[in-house]
Amino acid sequence: MTPMTMHTILIVEDNPFNMELATDVLEHVGFAVRQAATGEAGIAEALRLPPDLILMDVALPGMDGLTATHQLKQNPQTRAIPIVFLTSHAMYGDKDRALAAGGALYLTKPLNTRTLADTLRAVLAGQERKS
Repeated sequence: MTPMTMHTILIVEDNPFNMELATDVLEHVGFAVRQAATGEAGIAEALRLPPDLILMDVALPGMDGLTATHQLKQNPQTRAIPIVFLTSHAMYGDKDRALAAGGALYLTKPLNTRTLADTLRAVLAGQERKS
């Protein structure tokens, strides 16, 4: 196995349990993780130090994840960052709205701890090929 570059993931999630679970899973396999609990804080953190990928909840207090994603995709500094939605919103049309807002992928909760890291690596690999 060849060493890989450590990628930084920004998790934007308001539920402390989900935040800790995703953080633990990703750090365990070598990702650097930063956290934000609101859409506004996620935007500020992404602008402060752009991550390689953002894992974004849809239902957030204040600004929701779709609005935050739309704003990130409108900003030249953050528009190229892939955003993966991780959400319990699995109603008809939610996935389409998330992808239309600029999401690269739409995953539903509960979090699949066995596949999350590989899924994010695949998104990152696809993004790197486009750069």
